[in-house]
Amino acid sequence: MTAIVTAEGLRKSFARRDPASPPVLDGLDLELEEGAVLALLGPNGAGKTTTVRILTTLLRPDAGRATVAGHDVVRDASRVRELISLTGQQVAVDDKLSGAENLTMMGHLAHLPRRAVRDRVDALLTAFDLADAAGRRVATWSGGMRRRLDLAAGLLTRPRVMFLDEPTTGLDPRSRQALWDVVRGVVADGTSVFLTTQYLEEADRLARRVALVDGGRVVAEGTPAQLKREVGEAGVELVLASPADAALVAPALAVPTPEGARVRVPTDGSVAHVRAVLSAVEATGVVPEHWEVRAPTLDDVFLALTGHAGQERAARPAGVAA
Repeated sequence: MTAIVTAEGLRKSFARRDPASPPVLDGLDLELEEGAVLALLGPNGAGKTTTVRILTTLLRPDAGRATVAGHDVVRDASRVRELISLTGQQVAVDDKLSGAENLTMMGHLAHLPRRAVRDRVDALLTAFDLADAAGRRVATWSGGMRRRLDLAAGLLTRPRVMFLDEPTTGLDPRSRQALWDVVRGVVADGTSVFLTTQYLEEADRLARRVALVDGGRVVAEGTPAQLKREVGEAGVELVLASPADAALVAPALAVPTPEGARVRVPTDGSVAHVRAVLSAVEATGVVPEHWEVRAPTLDDVFLALTGHAGQERAARPAGVAA
């Protein structure tokens, strides 16, 4: 498929602010296919937001090149801005205005014809399930509704590419699910989406391709299924009462003795093999506290490639071990 967004060898450093700091981007390469979702996945400090700021013309790279629909983000910045929308980590709506007033104001600021603004506002409020609350002040809306309004504002001009920088941060699970449905609808209507996220499940659910970023570089890229296969196959995971129980069970399953109380046995996922594993455990006389057949996740991929889990590192201050 045709790439609508490309980045080649992007580099960016803020050494003037902190001479001891490493580069934020250190030769980053990626592509977003037209009509698809690319998820840029990584912990805080990996360079996700800096990448978005460069691709949306808000920041100049120190080196490398990036294009949107064939237009260079540095030389053709004004044309790039006409083709994109950006929804940042903070909701950018006016609490004192109603939902309809917010979208109408933004439509006028985008120089849309007055008649087109009315029609587009009505269509977006309906599409984002906000029509019933359209006349209420946004200050009375929930966080999920405010985020959906923010996304709707980004679609007023029918952008070819929508950049979403961690759009579900701080939302409850129900609001996050609703926003995922909105993003799927946006892509179905033909808009390409460049998504940054710390949520591994979000990337798995929405993206055709995922780029894992760590230390300012893409350390792996592919479909979620491809990346999971690189980690390995499914396994039977057993949680024992103690490390001593795990040490008894591991030899019977022909796996290395673990340091803790969790034992994992690779499996083809068949009923016969799972039954054989459980029978071998039963023969030792040890009763597991819990067991499950578990396929690799994107968290496993990130852990294997970077030495830490994406969300775990993001949730800890710098210098605190995972």
